[in-house]
Amino acid sequence: MSAVNNGDEIGEVVLTHGQRRGIRLIGLAGVVGGIAMIVVAVVVWIAVSTQLRAENITIPDDAPMFAGKVVDGPIDAFIQAGVINMHALEASGGKTYAELAQDDPVRDTMMNASFLRASLFTSVVSFGVAFFAAGVGVVFILFGWALRMLVPSPTRLSARSSGS
Repeated sequence: MSAVNNGDEIGEVVLTHGQRRGIRLIGLAGVVGGIAMIVVAVVVWIAVSTQLRAENITIPDDAPMFAGKVVDGPIDAFIQAGVINMHALEASGGKTYAELAQDDPVRDTMMNASFLRASLFTSVVSFGVAFFAAGVGVVFILFGWALRMLVPSPTRLSARSSGS
């Protein structure tokens, strides 16, 4: 007589004690690594935000949004970089640093604006990397947890076989 497969049982993989232990250890490493990635991401986010706030950069009134807000996050840093670019292009008559004559006194203004924008964009990228690291940390935790749930611990396995 053959058993009917209802889709719930597809067979059981027989693992040695060492294989079970190795897979569970990899799962634990995933969970611990994921937690570490989330913690580091939060620390980086706070550090970058604190450093930006310490610069005391306030978004000017002519910004498209967040006027008067102190720059301390990725969105306001991006907006402030755009405002700097807008003001610099106004000062240069719409010309970029490379388009200005080498002896043009506005060239220094354009260079400083470029440096400021690059610094703000670096903080935006830092926030993005921190957010990405936290997301990867969550995925690591989920994969590690799944491995540990799929492969029973030796104590659960012996309790299940002795209870049968």
